[in-house]
Amino acid sequence: MSTRRFTNGRGDKYRLHMVTWNVATAEPPEDVASLLQLNDQPPIDLYVIGLQEVNATPMRFISDLMAEDSWSHLFMDTLGPKGFVKVTSVRMQGLLLLVFAQMMHLPFIRNIQTTYTRTGIFGYWGNKGAVSVRFSFYGHMVCFLNCHLAAHMHNALQRVDEFEYILETQDFDIFDTPRVLDHKVVFWFGDLNFRIEDHGLHFVRSSINGGRLNLLWSKDQLIMMKKKEPFLQEFDEGPLNFKPTYKFDRKADTYDTSSAKTWLGFKTNTVAVLPLTMYRPRPLQRCSTTFHFLLTSLFWGMVCFCLGAWYRELNPPSGKKRKPAWTDRILWRIKPKNLPSEEDDNDDKKASTSTDNGQEEYPIMVIQNTYTSVMSYGVSDHKPVIGNFTLELKKCFDTQLVHLAPVGEWSADQNALLSYTILEDFMSSTWDWIGLYKVGFKSASDYETFVWVRENELPEVNEVIEKSVDKDEIPLLSGEYVLGYYSTNLNSIVGLSDSFQILESKHAAMEGLVAKDINGIDK
Repeated sequence: MSTRRFTNGRGDKYRLHMVTWNVATAEPPEDVASLLQLNDQPPIDLYVIGLQEVNATPMRFISDLMAEDSWSHLFMDTLGPKGFVKVTSVRMQGLLLLVFAQMMHLPFIRNIQTTYTRTGIFGYWGNKGAVSVRFSFYGHMVCFLNCHLAAHMHNALQRVDEFEYILETQDFDIFDTPRVLDHKVVFWFGDLNFRIEDHGLHFVRSSINGGRLNLLWSKDQLIMMKKKEPFLQEFDEGPLNFKPTYKFDRKADTYDTSSAKTWLGFKTNTVAVLPLTMYRPRPLQRCSTTFHFLLTSLFWGMVCFCLGAWYRELNPPSGKKRKPAWTDRILWRIKPKNLPSEEDDNDDKKASTSTDNGQEEYPIMVIQNTYTSVMSYGVSDHKPVIGNFTLELKKCFDTQLVHLAPVGEWSADQNALLSYTILEDFMSSTWDWIGLYKVGFKSASDYETFVWVRENELPEVNEVIEKSVDKDEIPLLSGEYVLGYYSTNLNSIVGLSDSFQILESKHAAMEGLVAKDINGIDK
């Protein structure tokens, strides 16, 4: 399925692979290769992974503030050796959104910002809601919105209201794209929780087993709501040619066969995931958890527990087997070329969905190559859904903001020099820094060492500046490395050097050292 947005000329093509998965508090599987389609051709440029219901019990959530959670570790360990770097991530209790990119794209991913919106329990709790990431990709503004909306069959309208509320309230500190819908491309995905109406359990299951999925589409709540809500009609979605992804028995390919047993209103065969108030760590650091924060988190966790018990007493589980549904979805929207004015709204006129009026200098096209589920994973009662896209666009720029290079040979036997040059004026800062990264690094914080940029004054454009790196900070063993300039204002690496070799130090050679001899770290 394709959504064409320009006709003049051809742009560069980039592959985007998206994943949405409600993991139902489970620990990750050992292997996610088939989920990520690592050997796909042509190769993938960007990964965007949205998870829901990541384990967020009070103690687990607090521990995850001080170190990456197990899911993030798995994806970083899997993608890092393949040349992918984590661009950013955002978490709100059980909602997690991760963005990875091939290393060569990092200097062209700029103005990264994240935000979140709570919609659970009157908007105070983050067990439901949305987390989002926005950035500029070669000058094109894109936004990814990972949602977990209200559950249960009868809450279809509430889900639409929640999504509209999220769109209205999320904002970014970017003058030309302060709102989600201001971006040229928006991807909306997650556990949207829309169900299949009217049809009974037997009809739904027999339609699935007989391969007659099309019989269920007309009663899918999201498809029905798109016919009623103009703002939803701006979002495109591929055909639902895969089996509904909820609800399955765990570690099986069979739909729900369990009967819910309750005690004080809680299911005894599930884990109650209790939300906490959101705490955002500083960029590139895990938070320094204070005693006050620990007490606050535990207090609100207990309050949530009590509220949850009260809510379930008022709305007890039915005990019925859940009807299969396409709860997990991936949609996208390309900004209309002419947004409707108030007069247009009054006339009930729908805006065009094309961004190209025949003269747009930097148009974009989105092509969906794959939209399906991956049935082989059974750790959750949901199956993951993947969407593979081609983004065809004309670059707004193709030059890094900063040129970096090592000066001379590098080894731990002597102090080393590097040079950097600002190629284009941007919001540089004396808090910017230059990291030394081993090729295959996992994130911007995964540096071997770093140096601050010149502190006394900001550089002029095209001024060549040299910085010294202490020999004690240079790895002892040989390896392939790059230098990366990190901008604190743009929250991204805006310049990468060509890869270069660090020579093995004479000390390491004389002692016959190997990686495991150096404090267990490959240095």
